[in-house]
Amino acid sequence: MGKVPAASHTLAILRTLASRGACSASTLAADLQLPRSTVYHLLATLRETGFVVHRESERRWSLGPSAVDVGLAALRQDPRDIVVRPHLIRLAEQVNETVHLGVLQGAEVLYLMKESRPGISAAPTLITAVGVRLPATTTASGRAILARLPFEQVRALTATPTAFVSRTERGPRSLSQLRSVLDRERRQGYSVEIGEIMLDHASIAAPILDVRQQPTAAVSVTVRCSEADFADRVDDLSAAVIATAERINAAR
Repeated sequence: MGKVPAASHTLAILRTLASRGACSASTLAADLQLPRSTVYHLLATLRETGFVVHRESERRWSLGPSAVDVGLAALRQDPRDIVVRPHLIRLAEQVNETVHLGVLQGAEVLYLMKESRPGISAAPTLITAVGVRLPATTTASGRAILARLPFEQVRALTATPTAFVSRTERGPRSLSQLRSVLDRERRQGYSVEIGEIMLDHASIAAPILDVRQQPTAAVSVTVRCSEADFADRVDDLSAAVIATAERINAAR
């Protein structure tokens, strides 16, 4: 059966928005080498069905709630659940904290899985529920992935108005500041954020790499504690997340 151009072009638009984040219709047309009129027509159809939304003030398009719903439904059938979840449960039991699996979606990190020690509910104050997106630049999971990407790719991914939005006035606020943080975290093999997403909370994450040593996701631990208390736990927590990421790498 031959290809259906409209279907192929529609899927290409969705994949592009998923990989690079919000962008203009002209950017989509240039990237996909499609006429602007075709891209505008397909975007209008996708908007009607909730698969994309138009950010009027930014003149950019991004994935909509229907795309998220489909993605989350796919996760329930994703073989990663079988491979990864046992390792997340083991990590949660080991550190007695909440753990996550996150992936990079444009300039944001999307949380795919969340586990806590059996019998203990995840802290209700945490905002990192499955399906939540947060700026990659201010999350340990996001920076663990960004730190393993070429800097030119990081530059392109963070060229958005919201890439350096801060929730707590902490964390890198510019590309140059981010580069310094990523250089340090790449050398140490893990990423840390303290109070950048929520005050009195901290996270530590390590990247999950594919066979080409490219980052595909990150495993993280989030704890509620003071900055001083967290400093006392960094060595143990970093060793635990790195070991878990390595076990996941070996199991895939």
